Amino acid sequence: MKTSVHRVGAAAAAVAILVSGSAASAAPVDRAGPAARVTGSADVRLTYWPDRDVRTFTFDAVSRPYSRPMPGAPDGLPTDATGTVRIAHQVAGEGVTVRFAATVDCLATGPGVATLTAVVTEADAPVEEWVGKRLGFSVYDAGRHGTDRMGFSWSVVNAEQDESGEWGEAGVGTCMGPGPFAPVTRGDYTVRHQDLTVPPAGN
Repeated sequence: MKTSVHRVGAAAAAVAILVSGSAASAAPVDRAGPAARVTGSADVRLTYWPDRDVRTFTFDAVSRPYSRPMPGAPDGLPTDATGTVRIAHQVAGEGVTVRFAATVDCLATGPGVATLTAVVTEADAPVEEWVGKRLGFSVYDAGRHGTDRMGFSWSVVNAEQDESGEWGEAGVGTCMGPGPFAPVTRGDYTVRHQDLTVPPAGN
C-alpha cells in the first residue's frame, strides 16, 4: 500500500487569549442562542492534481463557545466547537477507498465561509499514523447560484522550514486552515454564520 500512502498523503495525503479588563464586565454568553454550523457532503476536484480519484469530505460541525478549558483560557475560547469530519479517498488506479474521521475542536465563520480544525480519531491502515493529528479545513458556501469550495491542510499547502532550512510538514493549530481551493463537483455545503461571542461574565 506504499503507493496509496503516497497518493493519499500527497493528493488527498495552545492558543492563549488575554482577556482585557473591559471584557470582564461583558454580558453573560447566551449559550442557548444561535450557533455557527457547517454541514454537508461533497466530492471535490484538485485543479493541481488531475486524476480519476474521488475525494469526499463530509462535515457536521457546530460551535460550542467556551466549552474547552485550557491553560490561559480556563473557560475555553469563543471558537470552541464539536462535531465530525469524515473523509473518503477512492484511489481509482488501485481500486481502494481510504477513509478516516476526525473530531472537530474549533470553528470560526464569516458570511458563507468557515475555517475549522479536527483531530483524527480513526483511520484506515494506509493513514493509521494520522490518529491524533490535527487537520485544518475551510468551506465556502456559494449559495444556490455558485460552486461551493473547500480546502484542507495536507498535500501542498502546509509546509515550513526548520532551523537548518529543511522543509517539512507544519503542525496545525486550532482553527488554522487554508483557503477553499478545491471546487465541489458533486454535493453541497452549508455554512451558517454566527459572530464570535464575548467571554462569560466575571472573566
